[in-house]
Amino acid sequence: MTNIPEALSYTKEHEWVAGLDEGSTVTVGITAHAADQLGDVVYVQVPEVGAAVSAGDVVGEVESTKSVSDIFCPVDGEVVETNPAVVDDPSLINSDPYGEGWLFRVRVEHEPEEVLTAAEYNAFISGGS
Repeated sequence: MTNIPEALSYTKEHEWVAGLDEGSTVTVGITAHAADQLGDVVYVQVPEVGAAVSAGDVVGEVESTKSVSDIFCPVDGEVVETNPAVVDDPSLINSDPYGEGWLFRVRVEHEPEEVLTAAEYNAFISGGS
């Protein structure tokens, strides 16, 4: 089973969100499951700082040796920070998707409606829902 941290929230597009309960700025990344499915990540495009984003918007892309996948924003708000380390070394998404491989941070306008708990995400990727 893929490592699915309990403290995070998840989307059906395989993004994770940290900090929904901690305040107005959240951190976004892609899940270990998505990284495993992609294979070796070789390029990452993240949104621009200052960009207004809405839940469900395509805000970037991840390119691997297998395919190119869109990055969807899980929340409404404004991008306040991006991770230059993951742009310089996209393999961080494979080696540490929930740590050094984070993608961007968003100042949230309101809590998202369509996020999953770790158990719900595990059921989703296991084909349970």
